[in-house]
Parts: sequence; C-alpha cells; structure tokens
Amino acid sequence: MEYAKNILETIGNTPLVKINELTKELPCLVLAKYETFNPGNSVKDRMALKMIEDAEADGRLKPGGTIIEGTSGNTGMGLALAAIVKGYKCIFVMSDKQSKEKMDILRAVGAEVIVCPTDVEPTDPRSYYSVSKRLGEETPNSWYVNQYDNLSNAKAHYESTGPEIWKQTDGKVTHFVVGVGTGGTVSGVGKYLKEQNPNIKVWGIDTYGSVFKKYHETGVFDKNEIYPYVTEGIGEDILPANVDFSIIDAFEKVTDKDAAVYTQLLAKKEGMFLGNSAGAAIKGLLQLKDKFTKDDVVVVLFHDHGSRYVGKMFNNDWMNKMGYLD
Repeated sequence: MEYAKNILETIGNTPLVKINELTKELPCLVLAKYETFNPGNSVKDRMALKMIEDAEADGRLKPGGTIIEGTSGNTGMGLALAAIVKGYKCIFVMSDKQSKEKMDILRAVGAEVIVCPTDVEPTDPRSYYSVSKRLGEETPNSWYVNQYDNLSNAKAHYESTGPEIWKQTDGKVTHFVVGVGTGGTVSGVGKYLKEQNPNIKVWGIDTYGSVFKKYHETGVFDKNEIYPYVTEGIGEDILPANVDFSIIDAFEKVTDKDAAVYTQLLAKKEGMFLGNSAGAAIKGLLQLKDKFTKDDVVVVLFHDHGSRYVGKMFNNDWMNKMGYLD
C-alpha cells in the first residue's frame, strides 16, 4: 500500500506545468513550479518544516513548546501543520494588510493570531516584526522562528526545490524567476541551480514600495523607496539575511495593479487559481520578454493558492474600489 505516514510527508515534489495563453508572445518555454500542491497550499511548507526540524535538532525548540512567528500567512500555515503533527502550540503575528482569509485559515488550524498595523516602521514596537520578537522573549518555553534571518529557510530550498527543478527540466533550465520576500526561495534555489550551471539567470520579482531592486543595483538602502503597497508576500522594508544578493542577477518591479490583474488572468486564461504573488511573477516575466530566446527554458515559481485572496484580487467589488479594473 502507498500512503504518507502523516501530512508532512506530502510536502515537496510539486509538478512543473507549462504556461500557454499568457506567454504566447514569448519565444521560450515557460514552466510554472506549482507550489500550491503542498499540503498547506504554498511553497512555505518546505521551509517551515525545515526550520522546525533544525530547531528541534539543536534544542531551540523543546517538547510542548510554543512556536512564535511574524508571517504574511503562508509560513504560518506550514508551521501550524507541522506543529499539529509534532505537538506544539503556535502564536502568529500578522500585519493588517493581509487578507482576512489568511487570518481565518490560521485560526482554523488552531493557531492564535495577533494583528498589527502595516503602516509603521519595522522598529516600531507595534510592527509585526517587533511584536513577534517581543512575544518570543516573554513567552515561556517558546521559539521565535524569524524566517527572515533563519538560514534554514534558504537551506530548505537548496535541498529540495532547487534539485527538483533541475531534475524536472533535465538540466535544461536557463532562467529562474520568483517573487522575493524573505529571500529563502530565490537564494536557496538560485544557489543550487548556479552550482549546476553558472550560466542560469536568477531574476527576483519585486514590488513598488520595497527596497530590494535599488539596493541590489546601488548598494544603497534607501528609506525613500519604502511606502505601503498592496501586493502580498513579496517585497520588504528590511534586508533579510536570507536574501543572497550575489545569487540574484536582477530584480524587476511590478505594480500593485498589474499584480492583481494578472492574478485574475492566470485563473481565467490558464486555469491556475493562484495567489497575488503569482500575478506579480508572471507580469514581471512578461516585462522581461526581450531577454529570452527560443532555446530558453524559464521556470517561474508560484507561491500560493487563490483561496487566500477571494475577498481581494478575486473580488471585483474590491478590484473596482482599488481602481484595478478598467
């Protein structure tokens, strides 16, 4: 009989799926690394499990402990699933720009959710960075995950996602395109792929209001680049330790409107019901169309599932209110 011993054994080995309609104008083959097939419906299941296993191994996470993390939703889901199987409690801190669905889903799997304001400095005691860190210091027998600077994040993708892409493309992958938030996926996958073939290009998708693109190009952390944005799961107002800028060849920025519109188009044109960062990733790839040749094999990673966004990007009343529908 073939079966997984628990839900965590179903993480990984997600399929590559050809994108057809939206990439007609491109000369190359475009394949989506479709991470919603993970049990928590996102790529974050991989690093959540890895971070927990590494913390168990070195004693940071002890039996019966409480896992504390600031999350935009998906890392929290991965951590919660592992916590259920392994017997831990979870407290997650989120910013108020995240969708209500993400908050409800985390509560549905038994986590305590605390919501903080988005429009404050990362060092502000009300920010979700500060609140999660403080809870980690104050809560007995707890472990503060800190996915931004926890290098087990990138290591998970170096050990699993990267090798999968290399094997699934028979080593023919020429470009890897992905939205960048904590930086674990782009850095872990990029490091593995470039070790196999240094000519592979790694492109990060960024959003307006984030510091990544300018910092990568100039080495300047420009606070004037930072302002609130709608796109979820990518971009940052900090520089996470997991972002290895030496691995990323270039960043491409995508507007909030384009990310939202292309999230809808992926569902309507490809049958791919995906999250907001997928819209940003495919639009960013299309903005780079002049960079590709007919021999290229481009892998774009799609992080999460459309069910997290039914009240926002898949709701035309919300889209109209935001001015995203013409």
